[in-house]
Amino acid sequence: MAQYFEVHPDNPHLRLLKQAVGLLEKGGIVAVPTDSSYALVCHIDDKAAADNLRRIRGVDDKHHLTLLCRDLSELANYARVDNKQFRLLKSATPGPYTFILEASKEVPRRLSHPQRKTIGLRVPDNKVLKELLALHNGPLLATTLIARGETEPLNDAQDIRDRYEHDVAAVIDAGACPLAPTTVVDLTSGEPVVTRQGRGDLATLGL
Repeated sequence: MAQYFEVHPDNPHLRLLKQAVGLLEKGGIVAVPTDSSYALVCHIDDKAAADNLRRIRGVDDKHHLTLLCRDLSELANYARVDNKQFRLLKSATPGPYTFILEASKEVPRRLSHPQRKTIGLRVPDNKVLKELLALHNGPLLATTLIARGETEPLNDAQDIRDRYEHDVAAVIDAGACPLAPTTVVDLTSGEPVVTRQGRGDLATLGL
């Protein structure tokens, strides 16, 4: 049975978020609010948790998982970023954008794309999630919470609890999220390539 943590969206109770961090450290999957729908997250160094994340989401190892980072300096530890890419990232973070970048050696090979050696990275702009990342003291592995056979992401915590109460360790309820995934931008081929138009405005990126 999934634990249910109801927190204020702007002033979350840190005691509850610390409990969620404890579940992540034990290999649990947690459903969290973001600035672009709910996501499933787990510990970056836990292979079994990452495999479970993919199972719940219904995707294979060719599906880009995303590292949620606290800021750009942390993001740069996990990706190879040149000056041009960094300026683009700076203009759009924090925010509802996922960037596909060449993975650095800090990223376990099992987490990057098996052929391309790339990884999705983002710096979210959601108070609750930012507090969770700060308490966790590092990035979390994530995927947008889209149910099997569906195309729209989930944004209601109670619905998520009802659907996944036996699959996830906890659901963090901070109110409804936007009903849209992130905008995904591939930065590995020189020029930015938008592979998914989501909540993030392309004008912010100059595209």
